[in-house]
Amino acid sequence: MTMSDTNLSVGSLEARPGTKARGTVRADLGTLTADIPLTLVNGARPGPRVVITAGVHGGEFTPVDAAARLAGLLEPAEVHGQLIVCPVANPNAVYRGRLNISPVDGVNINRVFPGDPDGGPTERLAAWLFANLVDGADVYVDLHCGGIDQVLRDFVGYRLTGDPDLDKATAELAGSFGIEDVILGLKADGGNSHAAAARRGISAVLVEVGELGQRDGATARRRVDGLFRALRHLGVLDPDDSAPAPVREWVWSAGVTAEATGLWYPEFSFDGDVIGEVAEGDVLGRIVDPADGREHTVRAPAGGRIFYGMHGLTVAPGTELAALAVPWDPDTAPRPDTLGPPG
Repeated sequence: MTMSDTNLSVGSLEARPGTKARGTVRADLGTLTADIPLTLVNGARPGPRVVITAGVHGGEFTPVDAAARLAGLLEPAEVHGQLIVCPVANPNAVYRGRLNISPVDGVNINRVFPGDPDGGPTERLAAWLFANLVDGADVYVDLHCGGIDQVLRDFVGYRLTGDPDLDKATAELAGSFGIEDVILGLKADGGNSHAAAARRGISAVLVEVGELGQRDGATARRRVDGLFRALRHLGVLDPDDSAPAPVREWVWSAGVTAEATGLWYPEFSFDGDVIGEVAEGDVLGRIVDPADGREHTVRAPAGGRIFYGMHGLTVAPGTELAALAVPWDPDTAPRPDTLGPPG
């Protein structure tokens, strides 16, 4: 898709070619509404349509900060194509919940994309985001980080679709952010935002940078720098002379969830930005019942590197404790039993 001489609009917000518009658009969620902040940048020159979202989850502050900074820095005269930047895609979770789930209905929106316009509030919000922002895009970038209770190693994730041209374009996009680790999902299934977009033929990536709800300026600037690199790669901004950074490809090997309620004491190591390597059967930690002190031991169901893990103290059945991945070589590596990415 090449945009050059058409207006860019979402709801009542509109940007003519060569202009930028900022404001909020109200989403009808059935029993309530949500005001979605947006920046529309309609470039002066032809190019792709790119959508960037943050704030899909609450408690993930750095992506929201980075998206807001990016929206302020983009100048239409420098842009080829059209950009939609949404720094707070899920206001209820961001402003009221600060968790992955919405306080409105207890639903994790990143499990229900592309949503249901006749469903509950979070399902309706997911459907609104797709209908108004994502559908019609050439590229979709969803920004995340480790939440207020998660440690995380930076990575970019995307899903294979079986379409060689789309998969190649997405792999190149994933490698353009300057992040060393790229994790492939071997199927484009499930309710994650980037998976749902990939099923619609959109080049879509998940970008995870930062942990523990960080909001420091250095991390935000690093995120913005990565976004500028990706936009130059896409031709949305003029290229510079920077060389692509090398990447390592991984696939998910296991996701570990709590099977008991209690206090979580992890035993895997964290060394700077490197999260520990574990073997199948290794002890990941223990959940202790605060009432009687009984322990529930949690072991790794497969080997791999822990890319993110629970750092909070209190957990309940179903709480994500860790996500493991192994190096990927399509020619020599066996396909892991667990292909569905956590997160």
